Amino acid sequence: VAVVTGSEASTEGTRPDVQHCVDLYAGLAERACRDENARLVALPEIALQWNIPGHPYDHAVDVPGPETDRFAQIARAHSAVIVVGLHERTAGAVYNSAVVIGSDGQIAGVYRKVHLASTEAMSGVLPGEGFPVMDTGVGRVGCIICMDSSAAESARMVGLNGADFLVLPIMGDHRASVWKPGSPRLDEDRWRCIQRTRAMDNQLCMVVARNRGLGSCIIDRSGEVLAYNDGSQDLIVADVAREDGYRKWNGGCFRQVNWRQRRPHLNG
Repeated sequence: VAVVTGSEASTEGTRPDVQHCVDLYAGLAERACRDENARLVALPEIALQWNIPGHPYDHAVDVPGPETDRFAQIARAHSAVIVVGLHERTAGAVYNSAVVIGSDGQIAGVYRKVHLASTEAMSGVLPGEGFPVMDTGVGRVGCIICMDSSAAESARMVGLNGADFLVLPIMGDHRASVWKPGSPRLDEDRWRCIQRTRAMDNQLCMVVARNRGLGSCIIDRSGEVLAYNDGSQDLIVADVAREDGYRKWNGGCFRQVNWRQRRPHLNG
């Protein structure tokens, strides 16, 4: 599994256009597949439009389209699954989406961000209406995006829908900022705590792609941090076992117990 973001230093400043972003992230995705043998590759939130000046409607792209086709070629050539964050235009509407491209180069599914940031909602970006999980060559992949993480139900729905991997393209998390007046600053201890809890509570592997690189991580369902970007790396990679063998001390499966003990009729 790979998370491709660019390093913290390389992500500073504005970007000229969508093609620039496509070239940047396609190069990193190709490198992850070719050099690291990655079979699941995650890009950050709205990676194809991030830091481009203008309104979300100005730079949104069709799905499928020439931009996703570039990643489809890489996916097909390396038998990899690639998750691309972008502003998606469809029928006159724009969504903040994560496009899951299967290892055959076909689009396995699209997740549209359900819980929008207030600035997105005011700009006219529309929310999605569900939490699909896609069958892929590496397992079942679900997504949430940025503000979705603040609502515990988002990751829970992805888990309940049977995901092995939860891919989270994200710019930041208000709970993981230093809780003091002034500009937000990432509190890495809080950040790790949030991502590890999501993995354990929902018994899935978290694949977290933060736009500035720092804090991007891969965490298995036991809560172990397998890879972490300290901000200096363009990409991180970790091996995740499909059959990980995580079982309770009495022989039962943690994932099985996680869902069996629920009493959803009592949950508000």
